[in-house]
Amino acid sequence: MIDAHHHIWRQKDLPWLLGPEQPRIFGPYAAIKRDYEIGEYLSDIKGTGITGSVYVQANWAPNWAADEVAWVQSVADRHGWPHAIVGYADFTADDVRPQLEKLKPHALMRGIRQQFHWHENPLYRFAARPDLPADPLVRKNIARLADYGWCFDLQVFPSQMRDAAALARACPDVTFILQHAGMLEDTSETGWTQWRDGMRRLAECGNVTTKLSAFGTFIHRNDSTFIRQMITETENIFGADRCMFGSNFPIEKLWTSYPDLFNAFRQGASKLGKKAQQAIFHDTAARVYHLQETTSGR
Repeated sequence: MIDAHHHIWRQKDLPWLLGPEQPRIFGPYAAIKRDYEIGEYLSDIKGTGITGSVYVQANWAPNWAADEVAWVQSVADRHGWPHAIVGYADFTADDVRPQLEKLKPHALMRGIRQQFHWHENPLYRFAARPDLPADPLVRKNIARLADYGWCFDLQVFPSQMRDAAALARACPDVTFILQHAGMLEDTSETGWTQWRDGMRRLAECGNVTTKLSAFGTFIHRNDSTFIRQMITETENIFGADRCMFGSNFPIEKLWTSYPDLFNAFRQGASKLGKKAQQAIFHDTAARVYHLQETTSGR
């Protein structure tokens, strides 16, 4: 099995962990305001059957983007984990290619994430404005990823999915990986309807896949019923071969353990059938992130 979304970090490299604790989308975070390195991650996943993992950028200072990837590559060189890296670049730059060239030498580079999610609630807001997926310069720069064979980890709220789908259509040679199954935070009837409509719009783009991850972000708990619904509905829209499991550890460690989280996902997908489960927990991530055969354990 493959964990397609996790982080490791050193506290000194993360500005958002330093200084007084500020409100966060995932609530109080004092418990993870410390080093979380690969040894602890490997201890957390022990006994779960996870055989491979993908590191996703953890918001080091933007001018340290190349340093972040270099450090994670050095961790992998020493420990054999993680098996792929998603780094950071600023696609609002006039030309993103100089940033990408700095990341290119690292063997495990597979993609880039720049978080575009914007919300009316400032607590949930990350991007400076809501329309980044519609920006012509952003689209031009993201299209450059095709020259590197890299994917784009797309993070938006349902209200942004129309523009996000247009972005995917504008970059047909880039694989997009929707983060956290679209960041559903409004679970009212209206919220579910908006999310479903946006997810269907994205699923119409053949170059978009999605992660089943971070379902505790807004509810701050490991809710097996909610996880099952999210897995079932997302798989129904995208199909299992375009869905992949991700832990979002250590964020989810704020309210659960890795075995309990993974068990909730396994149970949540248990009615989908063996072929679908194989795709969700291994094959999709292995294909999309071009993982090596070292992650081929079932």
